Amino acid sequence: MERKRWYKDMVFYQIWPRSFKDGDGDGMGDLWGVYEKLDYLKSLGCDGIWFSPIYPSPGADCGYDIADYMDIAPEFGGMEAFRKVLEGVHERGMKLIMDLVVNHTSDEHEWFQKSRKRIEPYTDYYIWRPGKPGGKLPNNWDSNFEGKAWTWDEERGEYYLHLFAVKQPDLNMDNPLVREEVKKILRFWLDMGVDGFREDVITYISKKEGLPDDHLFPVYKGMPNYNHGPHIHEYLAEFKRDVFDHYDCFTLAEAPLVWPKQALKYIDEETGQLDMMIQFECQCADCLFTDWMPTKFSLPKMKKAFSDWQEKLEGRAWNMLYIENHDHPRIISRYGSEVFWKESGKMLAVMYLFQKGTPFLYQGQEIGMLNWRPADPDMYEDVQTRWQYANTELNKSPEDRLHRLWRCSRDNARTPVQWSDEENAGFTTGTPWFHVNPNYKTINVAQQEQDPDSILNFYRKAIALRKALPVVRYGTYTEHFKNDRNLYVYSRDGATQRLLVICSFADRPAGLKVPKSFDLSKAELVLRNVEGPAGQVLMPYEARVYLWNK
Repeated sequence: MERKRWYKDMVFYQIWPRSFKDGDGDGMGDLWGVYEKLDYLKSLGCDGIWFSPIYPSPGADCGYDIADYMDIAPEFGGMEAFRKVLEGVHERGMKLIMDLVVNHTSDEHEWFQKSRKRIEPYTDYYIWRPGKPGGKLPNNWDSNFEGKAWTWDEERGEYYLHLFAVKQPDLNMDNPLVREEVKKILRFWLDMGVDGFREDVITYISKKEGLPDDHLFPVYKGMPNYNHGPHIHEYLAEFKRDVFDHYDCFTLAEAPLVWPKQALKYIDEETGQLDMMIQFECQCADCLFTDWMPTKFSLPKMKKAFSDWQEKLEGRAWNMLYIENHDHPRIISRYGSEVFWKESGKMLAVMYLFQKGTPFLYQGQEIGMLNWRPADPDMYEDVQTRWQYANTELNKSPEDRLHRLWRCSRDNARTPVQWSDEENAGFTTGTPWFHVNPNYKTINVAQQEQDPDSILNFYRKAIALRKALPVVRYGTYTEHFKNDRNLYVYSRDGATQRLLVICSFADRPAGLKVPKSFDLSKAELVLRNVEGPAGQVLMPYEARVYLWNK
């Protein structure tokens, strides 16, 4: 029996704060800018906000290296601005969730500084190991960002584990004192009124005992020894029992390399420890494992990923729906077409918004922001991007490696939001902390507000329709024409309504295909992204949504 929870009826908007809106003119996006745009977010039909980290941080990984979990960074406006935003969110009937990053901290966090000095009780807050004989590393694991996963600390006289950047040492979650610290963090924000957490790489927090070498996994060596580790469900159940069960909140887990069967161990509504899961499978239709291993876009691969999650979670768990976030390049540049920019941007919205689950929009997605193409690799800011450019594919020319960044870099999603065609895209009156995509003159919020046919206004229409149709919330999902390489067709069936969603991924006209049991003459065409007669031929990147009332 499906549980009724408030997050199931919502649409969330992810804010990556430093690039959203600058409210005080210092060039950095901040919470004053967020407060200024709350009515804009509400006008989209979004009733929840997810903040990427806004805690004090040295910024080695744009805030995912946290130096203080119980404060707000001054550059974002501090606690005063946060309380004002939280109050403004709740006044509008919206919810707010924070990013919880507890696999690792900053190396500038007080805990790490005391741990490296062996000051109790912090000595074992992190994962320290001596080297092997001959000056070898403790094991052969790779970090996700910067080479090997071990760095020598002169003061401690040992290596520390960091699955991400060198300045992001991993916490030792096997230490019960560390788990108690996590609970203090959770209670601090929940008591303030925060409505839940997105939990960063939460499936990494339990490492295999002995930290053995990995001789099997081809990418990010070591991952089988820490992803879905031996105590992961025990620790998550402890957080749920001791904290989450005492609040009306929800939890969203980020989980690289997870499939539905495994996800159900975390998010099954009867036995799981979490409410929803961000899975990466739907982001791998043009890559292998990660965006850094690009391949040609495969529509069948993307459809299979979406359908697997829809079908295998049905009646047991709730899907988190997304097509963009801060860790992936822009979706139109990946799965759509920059030539058919408006059509494909709208089609991609339809493609995921009418599936079963809770949709998340990422800032700028609603106006069709595109990948950024700088002329100089030194213009990139992201730690992962910089390391990849400097250390991979060195047999290729600098131009070829730069083209890889154009396609793959996370910085594609991190250029400032394009609010207008004014200087700096209306993002700031100062000097922006990061480069603005030059296409802001033609792609911006102000222009699209005035255009009834814009991607922005289409998102508003699609979200409003989604919320108005009970079948989207309650109906079952069925994919049709699974092997078609141009069309993604699925239906939703509920007690009183039936929906048929047809999306063309072709850059040329394509024949309309309708399942045999669907009579279009008895349906209402409730949403379409192109103009002209809705005949038997689909225009490039056309999307249609048909409704039957039973």
